[in-house]
Order: sequence, then C-alpha cells, then structure tokens
Amino acid sequence: MHVLQLKTQRRQELQEITKKIQLAVHTLGLREGAALVYVPHTTAGLVVNENADPSVSEDILAHLERLAPTVGSYRHSEGNSAAHIKSALTGVSLLVPVSQGELVLGTWQGIFFAEFDGPRSRQVWVQALTDGGATKTVKEPGG
Repeated sequence: MHVLQLKTQRRQELQEITKKIQLAVHTLGLREGAALVYVPHTTAGLVVNENADPSVSEDILAHLERLAPTVGSYRHSEGNSAAHIKSALTGVSLLVPVSQGELVLGTWQGIFFAEFDGPRSRQVWVQALTDGGATKTVKEPGG
C-alpha cells in the first residue's frame, strides 16, 4: 500500500490528486488491474469529476454546503456534523481501473480529495488490486 500525505488549506476544499494517485500506481508497480483509493477519515471524502474547469469544484462544494450547512441544528457536539454528512454523501473510496500502468479515466475526469473539516493534515491510501495473472481483452459479439 502507498500512503499519500496531504495538507489542506481551507475548511472545505476539493484538492485534485490525480497525478499523485498516478505516481502511487507507478510506485506500486501496478500495470493491469485497479487502484483502490481510500480515505481513512470521517470528515473527508473522494470525488471523481471534471478537472478542466475549477468552477465545477466550486459548484460541488457550494451545493454540498446547501445540503448540509456548516452551521445547523445538529446533535453531534464537536461542531463538525456537516463534515460527517458531506463525507457520507461523497464516499471515502474509489476503484479506478489501471491499464498499461496508467489510470483509466475519462477525458475530463480527475480524482479529488474532498476536505470538509480543515485545514488539516490528511492521508489517502492507495492499494494495487490485480487478478494475479495475465489480463485478456474480451470483445462483445459483433464488436
């Protein structure tokens, strides 16, 4: 497993980590299979979304804030209930295909670490998953 160390700068932010995940895939020697990307935090998450226009990240954070406002009538006494809810909404893991040593993502896709209770020092864990054998390409009939 490869552990990424991150530092966030704001209470809430989406930090693109695609290149860091790709580097972890290379470090792990993963050629074919998938990368399991996991966040061991209850007030953070992971998102795959557009990485070309930063306003998309801003829109995502703004909408999550409307769904779970930072200040609200929450029962959790630490004052970060909204962060827990946002983490539950985004999820804490991703499974990303890897082919020929490269992450297989769509043209506009990037991987983002989602901070909901920062600024903090955080970790992202990356685990290589393989079938242990040779891979083969399966074509659909008529394709």
